[in-house]
Amino acid sequence: MPGSKSNLVSLHEDGINDTSDLSEMKMSDEKGSVEKRTMTLIEKNGYHDSVYMKAAKIFQGIHTEKRKDRILVRYGGDSVSPTLTFKDEYSQRVSYELAFSALKYQDLLEEILLDSCVYPCQSIPDELTSLLVVMLYDLQDRKFQAREIFDEEEPVAEVQKIERYLYSFRTKLAAALARCRIKHDALSIECILPETIRKQEQRASALPLCVWINTLKISLQDVFKDLKKKGFTRVETVPDFDHYTYCMDQHCHDVLFFPSSLKEELLNLDLFADCKLLLQDKSRSLAVHSAQALLNIGDDIIVAHVGSHLTVAHMSVLTNHTTSKIFVCGVKSSVKAAELRNLFSHMGCKNIQLLHEDFTEVGPTDPRLQKAKVILLLPQCSGLGVGNPIDFILNEHGDAGLLRDLFQGSVSKEKLSILAERQLNELMHAMKFNEVQAIVYGTCSVYPEENELVVKKALDSGVEGNKVQPYRLIPSVFTPCSNSEASTEIFFKMEPSDISSGCFLAILAREKDSSENVSVKDILARAAAKGLLDGVAVERSKEEEKKRPKVTQRRSNITGSGTEPKMEEFLHRQTVSNVKAEVAMPKAVGNILQKNVSRTKSHIQLKKPLNPVSAPALPRVLKHTSHSSPKGRAHDGQALARRPRAEHRRVVLKPVEIILPPVIMPYVCLQGNKPRTSTHPCFHGWTGAKGPSGRKLPPPLPKAVKPAVLSHPRPWM
Repeated sequence: MPGSKSNLVSLHEDGINDTSDLSEMKMSDEKGSVEKRTMTLIEKNGYHDSVYMKAAKIFQGIHTEKRKDRILVRYGGDSVSPTLTFKDEYSQRVSYELAFSALKYQDLLEEILLDSCVYPCQSIPDELTSLLVVMLYDLQDRKFQAREIFDEEEPVAEVQKIERYLYSFRTKLAAALARCRIKHDALSIECILPETIRKQEQRASALPLCVWINTLKISLQDVFKDLKKKGFTRVETVPDFDHYTYCMDQHCHDVLFFPSSLKEELLNLDLFADCKLLLQDKSRSLAVHSAQALLNIGDDIIVAHVGSHLTVAHMSVLTNHTTSKIFVCGVKSSVKAAELRNLFSHMGCKNIQLLHEDFTEVGPTDPRLQKAKVILLLPQCSGLGVGNPIDFILNEHGDAGLLRDLFQGSVSKEKLSILAERQLNELMHAMKFNEVQAIVYGTCSVYPEENELVVKKALDSGVEGNKVQPYRLIPSVFTPCSNSEASTEIFFKMEPSDISSGCFLAILAREKDSSENVSVKDILARAAAKGLLDGVAVERSKEEEKKRPKVTQRRSNITGSGTEPKMEEFLHRQTVSNVKAEVAMPKAVGNILQKNVSRTKSHIQLKKPLNPVSAPALPRVLKHTSHSSPKGRAHDGQALARRPRAEHRRVVLKPVEIILPPVIMPYVCLQGNKPRTSTHPCFHGWTGAKGPSGRKLPPPLPKAVKPAVLSHPRPWM
């Protein structure tokens, strides 16, 4: 495990005679292969020369640099982590473990070299000091026993030289180590480590193993059956673990957890060998499921960084039932591309396309990406939230400097600033893709500078422009669990703990169509501007929205293909003729109109489309004014005929309750008291507009006509 001695080293420390206890732990059907592998590790008393050389180069780039007045052991060369190539995963892992162990015990190893007078040595240049420290750690870990020489690989001259030199002083080195332990009153060298590092190692060693199920090769039920045959028992939660047990993750339906003590045995199961179960940190599964929840059938997705091929494969597995394609950026070399295609083929993934360009080099209008609706952005980060740094570096192609930062417990301000600036640039670049509707941004950092602040700066930048809907934060599909502490409700954040690594997720989505976000008044105002005055698009009620699944709501909002609003209210506008200026009714009909319509036996038909009511349908209310004179009906036709010429004189209407009395309002002429029916079209229940004092005004009349006392039993309100 990272942060502690490898399985190989611990087996060496206990000796070959202790293998009987290990053998008793093997599963019956896997006993032969597991025992064979264990014995192979025990027989390898040390590593290949190339492993020491690679570990020395890694340590050279991450070792702790001391002040000039305190430097007693000098490391030549630069301190930049080199780009290394390894022949296999095992060599890569043990090289990083050796380098990290040398880093943790750097002060102790330097003290042993100086106390034993092994250092300085004129025959060993400063450029080989890193190799000297790395091999000293391995020598004391083997209890100063000779390393077995391997015939499979050519020896490295520098390694052979350092090994002979250290072995010749093995007695002095062992005595110096004993004095250091007495000085620090430590039963073992692990007790010399700082308290924070010891706790981190304990947490890393006990961290449950997280695996996801490749449903392209096996179903969930078949996995459960297979595990049951192997002797595993399913429990509810991680605290319920009891050796051969496992549990389901509470966030991702295809993720399982196993006790960390079973790592060696699990990796030898056929389920892992056939890529049916894959070992990966939960933070990546959370990001993948967040992206998948935002996709509709046929939507493509852009993976901004190749990172771990397991993340890309998991995304492919979740979208296999659709026609979606996954575009992976940053696959530079053809050798890397061929390697990835081989891995994806072995996993059964077929909808993955590799892009040579880095994400920031891909143009927002690239024709290959016009169907891409979601971007999965998992940028390089400080990674201090991970529980297993070695696995994180190996799987995510991370920087070895994480080991130094983890040992120190913090990241320098300069490095943090560089990382945050790079993350911001990548997030802002993702927001420039006009066809993209959502972005999933995730890190394994514990710093707000890489998490919330990056997201807020990107949202405030307005880089997406005015031609598209701006981005906003939406909640994650996951419900925060008991061990997560979200800085705000909108972010998903898990702090590092004994059962999980830390991670941060932010979901950015295009804002809804404005008609779904605003009030009825704002809808009417927008409709007036567009000439849609004869109908109202009503937003779905809040009760209905709550009943709908959250994921479905989010998909509708992102794609812009939400449910078409229903016409639930009817707007009508009165056109008054024979006046100098057209007077528009200041308030439209509200929801209670339907109740009043029944009193006047009117027939009002509700329409679903958002399109304006056609011209033939406009005078329907006027047709129900049965008491109008023939002259008035003729005038109605004239008003309707003039309507097209007055379309540009549209005014915002506001819904109010309207009273429709069953009687015709009488008017009197100035020449006499004989009542007559007005030839001017009007509503028979005019509520009136409010004056400055708040009193409602009567309906407008021609200049030559003055109102008489109304015969209505109640005055206008």
